[in-house]
Amino acid sequence: MPDGAPGVDAVVPAAPADIATARALAARLSLPYSEVDAPAPGALLLVVEGAGRSLRLTGAGAPGPVAVEFGGGAMRHRRRGGANELLGRAVGVTARRQPRVLDATAGLGRDAFVLADLGAQVALAERQPVVAELLRAGLASAAAARDEWLGAVVGRMTLFEGDARELPLPPCDVIYLDPMFPGRDKSAAVRKEMALFQRLLARQEDDGAELLEWALCQPVSRVVVKRPLRAAELGGRSASHCIRGKAVRYDVHVLKKLPEVPP
Repeated sequence: MPDGAPGVDAVVPAAPADIATARALAARLSLPYSEVDAPAPGALLLVVEGAGRSLRLTGAGAPGPVAVEFGGGAMRHRRRGGANELLGRAVGVTARRQPRVLDATAGLGRDAFVLADLGAQVALAERQPVVAELLRAGLASAAAARDEWLGAVVGRMTLFEGDARELPLPPCDVIYLDPMFPGRDKSAAVRKEMALFQRLLARQEDDGAELLEWALCQPVSRVVVKRPLRAAELGGRSASHCIRGKAVRYDVHVLKKLPEVPP
């Protein structure tokens, strides 16, 4: 990937107190820094607001900001959803089995958070520097909150910045892949995020099939791939079995038996 983060026009502070942090972040990510009050319409900004980070498009009709908020209402609502059970079944989480999971395409970390909430230890690998920064801020905010449940969940999540194939990662039992694809959810929130992510990741190679080939060669028990319900199997690789929901499915590639927690 070239220096900087393609698609992001500037790092901006939300208030004067954020200027020094925003300048330092811009330098670390090799991005322009700006204090312009009204950037040009259509600019994609990484906004620094205290310890928080968000992505925001400027201009009339632009979608609202995107941030990682594990303690927000959306995640608290999702933990009660039936989709969690499907994801847990695909990965192999049970009362006696909490596998170590590598989420090799972490994104905004929602599926990783669900798995950690189910009891799994989750390593999150994210190679896009700005997305990794959003994740870092979201995890730090959750850890600092006075919320016992939230702190316990993010305590089972560890962020690694970079391509999973090139990182010194801890041992894992399951590799989870969620290559981005359009149209799996028609909600306004997801449309907003897709608009920003398509801009941010415009130059990133679509290498989901290569990631799957790499994952299948690792010493793990299974590889799980999230796909649109009617999409072809990633890379033409037939799964051992599939777990289907209303809008997505999980293709499960079983390589060996998952280890169980001793009684």
